[in-house]
Amino acid sequence: MKIPPSHVIDLLHTAAHGALASHSLHLPGYPFATLLPFVPDAQHRPLFLISRLAEHTRNLAADPRASLLVAEPHATDVLSSARLTVVGEVQPVGADAIMTERYLRYYPEAADYLALGDFAFYRLEPLAWRLIAGFGRMGWIEDNELGQAEVLMPEQEAMELSSLALRFPGARWLGLDAYGADLEYRGQRQRLSFPAPAANAEARQQAVAEALVTGLDAHAAQGPRE
Repeated sequence: MKIPPSHVIDLLHTAAHGALASHSLHLPGYPFATLLPFVPDAQHRPLFLISRLAEHTRNLAADPRASLLVAEPHATDVLSSARLTVVGEVQPVGADAIMTERYLRYYPEAADYLALGDFAFYRLEPLAWRLIAGFGRMGWIEDNELGQAEVLMPEQEAMELSSLALRFPGARWLGLDAYGADLEYRGQRQRLSFPAPAANAEARQQAVAEALVTGLDAHAAQGPRE
């Protein structure tokens, strides 16, 4: 099955965390899985903030090969819902102020971890992606295919986010890219997907406005959560 890159991107931006599997040092030859938050970067590569003392960090230092499993949040039937496995290598990455600021938009509480001085950024450099979009709908996508996706650089993203209106109380913007926008609403991350890639600022602004009407407005019409 041919997998559109937008399907992979949307699921990565919808999930707030995933299971990272590394090669165990404690039990050589066995995988070691741990649950971690992550943020997709401008190229939609998973970015982690992890302690240098953590078991998975020591594993990755010895062997960077790993995979990350993410799943559709709040799914009631795991086998019929979307899930994605990203296979590649996890490497430390030097974080500049823009990268750090962007990560903290998604996870403001991570500022406390950064203050400890023991945490550092790592990025999963993908080789391939395996998406299961539901029963009978699955396939691989190589990273060179996803590498052709439109990219919105963080500086431009921050500038465009600052000009986007968001009239819903308690909602705040997290991120923006050519395929959709990420926001937090009622304490949960939400993805507003665009029907087609928006390659410039004007197109993204229009796509966000339309997505808010068909996406978040419909959610708000259901009333407050109980």
